[in-house]
Amino acid sequence: MVRWVLAGLALAVGASALAQDTPPEPPPQRVRNATVYGEEACPKPTSDDEIVVCARLGENERYRIPKRFRAPPDKSSAGSSWAMRADSAMEEARIGRPNSCSVVGTGGQTGCTQAMLRQWFAWRRDQQATQSQIP
Repeated sequence: MVRWVLAGLALAVGASALAQDTPPEPPPQRVRNATVYGEEACPKPTSDDEIVVCARLGENERYRIPKRFRAPPDKSSAGSSWAMRADSAMEEARIGRPNSCSVVGTGGQTGCTQAMLRQWFAWRRDQQATQSQIP
């Protein structure tokens, strides 16, 4: 057992001595990202402490809107009417107001009957819509 401990200690001392022989190179002070289009040349570094990383895109992408902004708007809000979006926004903001039937905000303990009635009316509207589709 003592042999294993001594062998491990000798290995650790030898590894640390080898690691101290070569000082590590300092990391570059500046990294610059550039996007080039078509056959443009990548910009050259201005000093030895700078790294330039280039992304090359086609010439047809030069004046286009970036891909992350090209996506269509959220599907849930695009198909609904303005009144439905306003109603859902009001419902989300209701939690901090009086008559909200929540533990948040002053007067939050009131309004539980109103919340129950809102749920019942929404359920009834859904039932009537479902029954109107049945032939």
